[in-house]
Amino acid sequence: MSPFDALRWVNSYARLPESFHQRVAPTPLPDPYLVAWNPDVGDLLGLPAGAGTDPGLVAAINGTALPAGAEPLAAIYAGHQFGTWVPQLGDGRAILLGEVETPSHVRWEVQLKGAGPTRFSRMSDGRAVLRSTIREYLASEAMHGLGIPSTRALAIIGSDAPVQRERTESAAVLVRVAPTHVRFGTFELFASRGLAAEVRILADYVIEHDYPHLLPLPEGERHAAWYAEVVARTARLMAQWTAVGFAHGVMNTDNFSITGHTIDYGPYGWLDRYDPAHICNHSDHAGRYAFRQQPAVGLWNCNRLGEALHGVVDEAAALDALRGYRGIFEATMTELLRAKLGLSTADPSDAELATDWLGLLHDSGADYTRSFRALSRYDAALPTSSDALRAEINDGQALDAWRARYDTRLDSEPQSTAERTRQMLATNPKFVLRNWVAQDAIVNAEARNFDRIREVWSVLRKPFDEHPGFEHLAESPPAWATGLEVSCSS
Repeated sequence: MSPFDALRWVNSYARLPESFHQRVAPTPLPDPYLVAWNPDVGDLLGLPAGAGTDPGLVAAINGTALPAGAEPLAAIYAGHQFGTWVPQLGDGRAILLGEVETPSHVRWEVQLKGAGPTRFSRMSDGRAVLRSTIREYLASEAMHGLGIPSTRALAIIGSDAPVQRERTESAAVLVRVAPTHVRFGTFELFASRGLAAEVRILADYVIEHDYPHLLPLPEGERHAAWYAEVVARTARLMAQWTAVGFAHGVMNTDNFSITGHTIDYGPYGWLDRYDPAHICNHSDHAGRYAFRQQPAVGLWNCNRLGEALHGVVDEAAALDALRGYRGIFEATMTELLRAKLGLSTADPSDAELATDWLGLLHDSGADYTRSFRALSRYDAALPTSSDALRAEINDGQALDAWRARYDTRLDSEPQSTAERTRQMLATNPKFVLRNWVAQDAIVNAEARNFDRIREVWSVLRKPFDEHPGFEHLAESPPAWATGLEVSCSS
């Protein structure tokens, strides 16, 4: 018995035609052990109290004792990877255990990442390494803590089994949870093979399970409204990434969720110093997925999805949805930046004020997250309140000139300074998952010290709190981490 046996498995994706997936069981790792357990996600799934210490937990994750009711499978999809069409991909190292329905009638897919080879592994070993699972575990929970749609992470198990990547590393399995793991590339695969019936089946499946509010519409309107909502969610997600300084690193169409969730964390990175040209992925030699490129790539990916839906979504309606992408992104970005600047009302000058603030950060090489946090505590009536800003922005003259404009703008705001400060501190996080922090947790875990993972997780799940004693997690990279690089193997 394991805690998963207490769940209600419904497995709707397994009811789709055989062309959508391969039924395959996980390949167990030798001598597995628990690395990390997320009680928040355990509660989300409706797992019983104490599930994280249940002796059957590790066996269930490892695949040696599959949960009663689970129907494991690997999904097939394709995708554009760095702009190049790859006609077949799929879950090459991930196995969907099944779909759980909670007591509140919410459904979650539970997936094992690193659970062994499938027929989509493309000559690979089907494994994940401890390093990459820790990065995804922490990043997905950091994103959730910031209020941005994301997959969630329930647990990690490890093993001393060797896995060869850029170096020999130890194996691990991540338990990932999401409303769905259907991607843009899932539609692309069937469309590229001329399987129009399968494209429609998948569209109807996604609408029924993830967009049920659209079901009352007539079929033609329903599909058009659904595609427009996918485009809108994607545009808003790109704005949310930009506002918190997050770079994904591998924005391939097979890594874009059909529900607008952040998915597939690999060579990601939150900005330290503000640099729009920052490329977080060492493998991205051309800079296709540089930080400032992300909004345009999101639109490009929506175009590819629209092409795959030709025949399901009316072409005129699809073009209207795509034309609306930029307006949705810009409106969301404006709203988010106003909130980050503590502005509760709209003024035509706000865009220029925000742009000049970002330019000031860039020219000064200032830390993105800390600078906004410092601005949150700024009070023109208290001269010392600008000390933290001056510590981040080294051009005092330019800072003073911008502050004068900011002070004038704040004078027109109806809220008090105290109210603005509270709002900004709840909008501008003190903590994001910096790459050096993730690496420090990885190094400790590789030495079988998992306390650092728990510490970092406990901070990132509430990134707007002060967390006394953990201030160092908000610092810039230490000397040992200044040359740290992440690539597709991450």
